[in-house]
Amino acid sequence: MSSYTKSFKVPFWAQIIAGLVLGVLLGWLARDQDLSWLTTTLEKVGDTFIGLLKLAVAPLVFFAILVSITNLRKVNNAARLASRTLLWFMVTSLIAVSIGLVIGLVTNPGAGTGLTPKDGAKPDETGSWIDFLTGIVPTDVITPFTELNVLQIVFMAAVAGIAALQLGEKAQPILNLSESVLELLQKALWWVIRLAPIGTVGLIGHAIATYGWDLIGKYATFTVDIYVGCAIVLFGVYPALLATVAKANPIQFFKGAWPAIQLAFVSRSSVGTMPLTQKVTERLGVPKEYASFAVPFGATTKMDGCAAIYPAIAAIFVAQIFDIQLGVGDYLLIAFVSVVGSAATAGLTGATVMLTLTLSTLGLPMEGVGLLLAIDPILDMIRTATNVAGQALIPVLVAARENLLDREAYATADGSSLDDPWDEKRDAEREQVPAAV
Repeated sequence: MSSYTKSFKVPFWAQIIAGLVLGVLLGWLARDQDLSWLTTTLEKVGDTFIGLLKLAVAPLVFFAILVSITNLRKVNNAARLASRTLLWFMVTSLIAVSIGLVIGLVTNPGAGTGLTPKDGAKPDETGSWIDFLTGIVPTDVITPFTELNVLQIVFMAAVAGIAALQLGEKAQPILNLSESVLELLQKALWWVIRLAPIGTVGLIGHAIATYGWDLIGKYATFTVDIYVGCAIVLFGVYPALLATVAKANPIQFFKGAWPAIQLAFVSRSSVGTMPLTQKVTERLGVPKEYASFAVPFGATTKMDGCAAIYPAIAAIFVAQIFDIQLGVGDYLLIAFVSVVGSAATAGLTGATVMLTLTLSTLGLPMEGVGLLLAIDPILDMIRTATNVAGQALIPVLVAARENLLDREAYATADGSSLDDPWDEKRDAEREQVPAAV
């Protein structure tokens, strides 16, 4: 490609923004002019994009978790890094759920909506602690992949990874094959990610055409609460942690991580964004061996948006609609579910399972879920963006605390250059910088 052509290449982030704008315009046009064919077209375009992302989810999660666990053998103090990562996952989840509870209690999101218990409906799938605990272990090795049960896939991958570590050199051929398959999946998924601007047009356009502004108005307080809560965590809590814990420039973090956060907002899938999240995390100076563990682990368990802010505010919303008083014990239960049960969301689009788990723990009516399903796609965009930002943040915090962070790489990370995160030449240049592991 000539330098002349490259100089006029539109950055990926600009393509996404253009897709957002075009999607809103087409969605408004379809709704305003009652163009059913345009609404259907937008729906098909968005569904196709999400379908392509989901196509890679099962094998991607399996091989990413397996390889990430075995990669820990290359890192000094692997157990310490893993425990610190989990600890920071829990700490930030607790902060996020506390913010969600405060916002819900201050704003009363269920008041004045005009909604009644009759407007609710039980979801097709619900979550309970029994389902959560018993559902971790699969009954066979095929069903989790065909039914896309991410939690069971994570379990099998973790078992396989630990077994490979125990076998040592005997398992090396399997590990080599797994690493090759993972690279193949990541490369293929990037081709899908490159379609994100087109997918954005369909997803945003269909949301506007289907729901319009009337629905958002009906759920105005609740919608604003979710967006404000996520924004406080994303642009308040995370920068504060970067500045105080990691002693790093928060603006530089967002410069490097923005492509992944942006894709998460559009795709509404933490797992679908995972390969890009891992690459931006590495380019922020986190050693590859540690990032390849922390990011896949986070993509299936670290959900500040879906599993902390959202269920906290949603539980208060449902309780107010059904005129049920919540006490201090209930709020503590919400925090407990958020910190312990976030793996139930498993990185897929939507947070219905986590919400049903929260409602069942509190004894609130499951019909409350039906009140929120219509608005869920609009909420899921900011929730997933918050999730993915947290999944990139924690490895940076831990690496900085353990003196593993490449400060020079962090200071020069620029997400706008991520035209292809799997560019071999750029990766080779990156790997020339010695990792502090």
